[in-house]
Amino acid sequence: METFLVYNRWLHILAGFIGFFVAPAALYVRKGGPAHRLWGRVFFWAMVVAGSTAIVSASLNGLTFLLLTGIFSLYLAWFGYRSVYHKRLNRGQEPAAPADWVGVVAGTLIFAGTLVYGLLHLKANPVPAVFGAIGLMITLRQVRAFRQKGPWAAGQWLINHMSGFVGAYIAAVSAFSATSLTFIPFPLNFLWPTLVMVPPLIWVQRRYKRQFVQGQHPEQVVQVRIQPELT
Repeated sequence: METFLVYNRWLHILAGFIGFFVAPAALYVRKGGPAHRLWGRVFFWAMVVAGSTAIVSASLNGLTFLLLTGIFSLYLAWFGYRSVYHKRLNRGQEPAAPADWVGVVAGTLIFAGTLVYGLLHLKANPVPAVFGAIGLMITLRQVRAFRQKGPWAAGQWLINHMSGFVGAYIAAVSAFSATSLTFIPFPLNFLWPTLVMVPPLIWVQRRYKRQFVQGQHPEQVVQVRIQPELT
């Protein structure tokens, strides 16, 4: 078991290291272009490996908070990835029910539990309450979107894509900061990535939304390639 944990730890470090450097590359290149899709896929799978190994390690060592953090980053990576399959929803396409509904219901339950855990330990550690509230807000908004009748607003899939992948990156940087940047006091070591990265994300999303409201299609904002349905 000890050997397994060592290998699991090194795999986690390797995947996290790849994710840290690949995410800025995906953000820098032309959105929707071949390089963006390539680095986006690399980042997604790096987060899948990093999140899965974190969950394994936290489960075997009884680290509840790190377990929740791993699940949080893993869900957000999935959320960002799945959003690229929703480009037809603004044209009346029905969501891929099995993949989307199972994921969003599981995420809602997990983040509700994270929020409850955070509230019960609020004085000792307020971070789970923050992560749980953010995650629950995302999943409940997605449930409402899946239940609404009629097409989605133009570009909603793009907003979701940005929220998911940037959120997964924030969670990964937060975990790295908490475990490695020991000179930053708690709980700022967990929360500074959220404080630094969320405002620019909101600004970019609002800029895109204004363009959509003015009549621009997502194809005019980013290079769009329609994905096949995944059921």
